[in-house]
Amino acid sequence: MKILNKSNLLLTAPSLAFLVVASLSYSATAERDDAVIKGVNYVGVSVSNLDRTAEFYEAGAELELVEESTLDSNVLGALLEDSNISVQTKLYRSVNAQLRFMEFGALPTESIGSSPVPVASIPVAVNGQGIAHICYQVADETQSYQRFIESGASHIGNPDLVQLNPRNPVVYAYAKDPDGIMFEVEHIDFSQASRPKKNDYRIRHVSLATPDMERMVAFYSVIMEEPEPRRSGIGGTLGGEAFDQVSGFPGTQVEMAWYQVRNLELELIQYHSHPPRVQNTPRPLSAHGYNMVMFDVEDLAAARTLVESAGGRLVTEILAMDGGETFFARDPDGNLLGFQRVPDSNPFSSRNFPDNGT
Repeated sequence: MKILNKSNLLLTAPSLAFLVVASLSYSATAERDDAVIKGVNYVGVSVSNLDRTAEFYEAGAELELVEESTLDSNVLGALLEDSNISVQTKLYRSVNAQLRFMEFGALPTESIGSSPVPVASIPVAVNGQGIAHICYQVADETQSYQRFIESGASHIGNPDLVQLNPRNPVVYAYAKDPDGIMFEVEHIDFSQASRPKKNDYRIRHVSLATPDMERMVAFYSVIMEEPEPRRSGIGGTLGGEAFDQVSGFPGTQVEMAWYQVRNLELELIQYHSHPPRVQNTPRPLSAHGYNMVMFDVEDLAAARTLVESAGGRLVTEILAMDGGETFFARDPDGNLLGFQRVPDSNPFSSRNFPDNGT
């Protein structure tokens, strides 16, 4: 494990103070009775081999299998314009959030694209644009990152975990799974932390990398009904050698914003130092990587009003899905968002986590 000393950190005092707070405080806010979005049911992930993916994440993050199912044909018809495609899924759960791994069968040519390299083989890059990574926050003694590497992960930046702040007992790494899909690991030394350990493993956030932070903050502040999210590095002032080692980019300068969505945090990040290539067309649902964020709502009409007022684009009408009802929309970067109403007892529901998974 590589620990950077204070002289190696090119961070401002406010940035250092922020990282102490942001990395150690993960309290899931209590559900507001009047909030339209109640939580996150799951994050969807398109993979090449369900069994291999399941084995990988069971080993590194101790995710537990909840359900095996197929995607509803009416949903595939609406999103892929082909209801004959077979999509097998496995729903995996941590203490606070869920991932739905999806393996697509044979795909029609139009869903792949005309690129000489199939879109399905190109996950989102570190700097986006798109749903870039899931962050696993774990107790240091789990050796989760090392187990991921032993199971076939490849590091993105420094091969060792990196400490961003010497006053913060947290070390970080970005890595890729066997499909090239990025994830983040945060190891916490709870013997040095200011708060007690409640769980060895949890999913801290889902991260969306964007070329336009202000546009995305404007959108998500409306649909999350949170006009003042936590922010850091506004204008691209957050960076330094330690950030370079995590991201794999020399001269990293980023800004970030966070929204707590009951059981899971939504992170927005913009790499001012390394602007992504802007994608004019949305990534196909089948492209390997994170392909949707499914929000838990009770009032679908109210959710639709929020999306439209925020400037999002509706993709479908209300569809039967997962034992409930769902509609899909896209945010300003084209990320696919689902808004789903299911019974509290439904395995896909975000209500399955005691105390919101804290």
